[in-house]
Amino acid sequence: MKQFECGSLVPGCSWHTRAEEEAEVVRRAVEHMRTAHGETVIRENMVDNIKARITEQANAA
Repeated sequence: MKQFECGSLVPGCSWHTRAEEEAEVVRRAVEHMRTAHGETVIRENMVDNIKARITEQANAA
């Protein structure tokens, strides 16, 4: 399970998401950046920054 914590990129933001696939985590994070942080243009370096902050979350048993 992949996880992204927005606060690792935008200090003070508590939003986070999890998904099986990295691409889905990135999609959700980009949508969050647009809606919550007013980003109208998502540049490649923003996507790279999101990917760099995705962590592997152990599956709960």
